[in-house]
Amino acid sequence: MSYDEKYRRRAVAYKDSGHTFKELKEVFGILSCAYYQWRSNKEISGFYVLPETGKATRKRKIDADELRKIIEDQPDLFLKEIAQKFDCSIAAVHKRLEKMKITRKKRHLPIRKSPKKKERNISKS
Repeated sequence: MSYDEKYRRRAVAYKDSGHTFKELKEVFGILSCAYYQWRSNKEISGFYVLPETGKATRKRKIDADELRKIIEDQPDLFLKEIAQKFDCSIAAVHKRLEKMKITRKKRHLPIRKSPKKKERNISKS
């Protein structure tokens, strides 16, 4: 649950005016950890609510463009060989390929042969 700046400021001021954490919880419905976090945010940034920095994405070990280029240049490489180039696990390469919607193994439908008819040995007597 996200509280606005004004609510946080009032809650911290209430606690700082000498009230206990039990009273803070009854009046504002927040725990002591929220109080300490809000106070810490105020000391660090000057605001009770930290500004959003955007979506945090982690740096991927396997670059999508580089992986696509390797597969186009050498399509017959095994996942193990690709993993060695990126210094990662085979599973990581597989998951990255799945995420990029690249399939490597093409399944060819087998050609069905028509079943041989059994010859009947009919002996005439």
